[in-house]
Amino acid sequence: MEELKLNQTQEQRLQVIEDLRKEGIDPYGARFDRSHSAEEAQAYFADAEAKIEEKEHFTTGPVKIAGRIISKRDQGKTAFIHIADQSGKIQIYIRKDVLGEEPFAMLKRFYAGDIIGVEGPAFRTRTGEISIRAEKITILSKSITPPPEKFHGLTDVEMRYRQRYVDLMSNPEVRDTFVKRSQIVQSIREYMTGKDFLEVETPMMHTVAGGAAARPFVTHHNALDMELFLRIAPELYLKRLLVGGFERVFEINRNFRNEGISIKHNPEFTMMEVYQAYGDMETMMELTEEVICHAAGKIFEDLQVPYQEQTLNFKRPWRRVQLLDLVKEATGCNELAYNCPRDLAAAQAHKLHVPIEPVDSSAKIIVKIFDEKIEATLMNPTFVYGYPKETSPLAKGSKDDPTRVDRFELFIYGREIANAFSELNDSEEQLKRFEGQLQQRDAGDDEAHQMDSDYINALRYGMPPAGGLGIGIDRVIMLLTNSASIRDVILFPTLRRRVADSDQSEEEKQNAVEEKTQDVTE
Repeated sequence: MEELKLNQTQEQRLQVIEDLRKEGIDPYGARFDRSHSAEEAQAYFADAEAKIEEKEHFTTGPVKIAGRIISKRDQGKTAFIHIADQSGKIQIYIRKDVLGEEPFAMLKRFYAGDIIGVEGPAFRTRTGEISIRAEKITILSKSITPPPEKFHGLTDVEMRYRQRYVDLMSNPEVRDTFVKRSQIVQSIREYMTGKDFLEVETPMMHTVAGGAAARPFVTHHNALDMELFLRIAPELYLKRLLVGGFERVFEINRNFRNEGISIKHNPEFTMMEVYQAYGDMETMMELTEEVICHAAGKIFEDLQVPYQEQTLNFKRPWRRVQLLDLVKEATGCNELAYNCPRDLAAAQAHKLHVPIEPVDSSAKIIVKIFDEKIEATLMNPTFVYGYPKETSPLAKGSKDDPTRVDRFELFIYGREIANAFSELNDSEEQLKRFEGQLQQRDAGDDEAHQMDSDYINALRYGMPPAGGLGIGIDRVIMLLTNSASIRDVILFPTLRRRVADSDQSEEEKQNAVEEKTQDVTE
């Protein structure tokens, strides 16, 4: 409860609030019907001014605006206040003889952070600034806590994430990022529905944690007395819809994975998953290019995307390359294959200082080499395909190579952005794959897929051949808003609990240091 104690400034502001109440003035006003935003009021005046010849002393009719006070300047019988709303800021010009003596005296009890409503005409000051000449001011919400540094901006990174409301209040560029996020998601949604995909909603609490290789969050339903998992992926439910007769479905929603936190990972994140009957991996490649370029093109018409001191070229077609070819090039070993002798794969991993486990197969070692040494080098959009069957239990096998599946991952700026494959629709082959995953779980792999018996039953009714795709929405938005960390594009990211240093154990302190280091270096 330490944070709830009031400091001296807060106590003083609270006393002003109590004084206002004693005077019969409501410090937390009710509804205020605005006629214009700050931006609209300025545009309204500029448009009206352009239509007249005599511009000096021109004013519009009354407007009603509201916003938060970001600065105040008193000059005897006049005062200037700047207020900000979501659209921007505007100056309020206040004269004692216009507003009235008592309301003008009230200005002394207005502080940065207070929210007010203002009525009066718009005009242009002698310095050329479009302003509102206040004829009436209404208190809408008194602020007890002052904004940071008089709205010069909240710069402490941890505080920005923990108190996003202050971050949004004081950093317009942060608000702009989340406006763009909404627009990007909307453009993706519009594109998908325009291609006749049906947007659906599937359960976020699962009886089986399936659809991806990840560690789930576990919860308990009291009334049913059963263990449930927050979903790690909607995949198996969406494919049930293909069995039921829907042919094009997608979902944009939250997934939850009980894993580490970094600049690329948040335990709660937004994913779009897509399934198209009678499609395959190639269909999903085309769709991935189309939908991401559609969203990027709304912001960057030439599809040249500036990101972290680089310019990424999103122009189609995107590069397509086999995973095994990339690893052979990196190691210089052309004998590598997913079923090659383990000693051969392990030797290449050791040569490149890639850590491996004794239980890792040749296929897993090859993927680890890719993850550790190649992934980070893929800057422009690159489709990496031809993953091993062993690490892709839900994907259809390749006709050209029994050790591979028809699966790709999309990488941009060294980060996985999307994952897709031709869907396995053979129920008995899927059962064998699940059984193989169970063996891996028994061997200690906590992220191996669980057995979903009902999904096998669904497949036995027959699912059409299909392509499936998952796109990390947060990571796409990071790219299109030039945001360095995933926390910059999630309004309320998951953070380590905050405790006083004196209350932290040595292990907790070390974990905090490691987490911050990971954020910087990953």
